[in-house]
Amino acid sequence: MLKMFKTGEYLEIKNPSPGESYRPEILTDKHDARELGGMFGLLPPGTQVPYHYHEKRESVIVVISGEAIEVVEGEETVIRTGDIIFIPSGKKHMTINRSGREFRYLEFYTRPPLGADFVAAD
Repeated sequence: MLKMFKTGEYLEIKNPSPGESYRPEILTDKHDARELGGMFGLLPPGTQVPYHYHEKRESVIVVISGEAIEVVEGEETVIRTGDIIFIPSGKKHMTINRSGREFRYLEFYTRPPLGADFVAAD
């Protein structure tokens, strides 16, 4: 089965909980994905993904709109529309939206499901 991801569709999605992060899965075993998962992420201004790591998961994040700070092992990097980043397993990381507009991205990761292998970090 072919699963097509059109970034324009993700730019049009309305946040069902304004002011809160929205992160639904977009690639699961329902799409015959066995070793890869995917999610859409929407971070409103002033929100963040908690600092965490995955023991086995690797991730690729594709920024489709906005600007945020990606913190990996304590080092901050600005990421913007069009950037694509890779986060290896075991690396502590978080995404922070300090801008005045929404930050939207697609994330594809190994070893699904989404809630597995999430370890909070200090």
